[in-house]
Amino acid sequence: MEKVSVCVPATTANLGVGFDTLGCALELYNTLSFSPAEGLSFSGCETEYQTSDNLAYQGFKAVYEHLGHKAPGVHIDISAHIPVCRGLGSSAAMIAAGALGANALGGFGLTAGELLSIVTPIEGHPDNLAPAFFGGLTASMTQAGRVYTLSYDIHRELRFVLMSPDFPLSTHAARSVLPESVPFRTAVGQLSRLALLPKALEQGDEELIALCLNDSLHQPYRFPLIHESDKLRQLAHELGCDAFCISGAGPTLLCLTRDGSLASRLAEAARSLERHWDIRELAVDHRGARCL
Repeated sequence: MEKVSVCVPATTANLGVGFDTLGCALELYNTLSFSPAEGLSFSGCETEYQTSDNLAYQGFKAVYEHLGHKAPGVHIDISAHIPVCRGLGSSAAMIAAGALGANALGGFGLTAGELLSIVTPIEGHPDNLAPAFFGGLTASMTQAGRVYTLSYDIHRELRFVLMSPDFPLSTHAARSVLPESVPFRTAVGQLSRLALLPKALEQGDEELIALCLNDSLHQPYRFPLIHESDKLRQLAHELGCDAFCISGAGPTLLCLTRDGSLASRLAEAARSLERHWDIRELAVDHRGARCL
């Protein structure tokens, strides 16, 4: 095969209580093309990313090495629309693209589930990678090097309103503020909300979703890192939406609502804030990563 092009969606992970477990694919995409070459080369990205540390190449190489092969030379052309370090799964999208590109170029015939298990060690957890591969809403866990994933339905009227600021937040920084342990009672409360959330999302029950998004493991420590997150939460509340959480590790924030006017009304209200917030509604991607 002379060239293969792949398309991978953005993802929002955690959804409040689903820390490192839940994720959902969204209709915002990175498109990458992989062509045989003498060595490793890139186009479409900044020079600093044109190295063997590039996550797309890491995903590409991982598939070959898993099968006992040395990764061949490849030229990777990148058209990226998922913002970096914003909590929208940009790293997972690149890794998944690389794995899918290697699978197609090498003619290996691996399933999406097999590719997911191969590349999850690069990220360390599958919450973004699983929906990137499968689309829709997923829950995942890792056991003995294998990732197990289940998909859930989402109510067709439920809308994802994303609020992305004009500043990044690295996953490393967001993880550095998390506690080493939490009280037993906190863990039980977290589990009870996590158990209810998938069904609440399926039913589109906004009141129950809002209650389930009340996370105790990571959001209390990360919200202070996101300037004006408290003000946006208050604006969303005043506009009738209490289903509010951090997208992934942040700094993008997420509202879940059945109100089709929330994104435009929230964007107007946020103009009074100090930072610029890109506020838009994104539909759920149900297809996941795919060859074009």
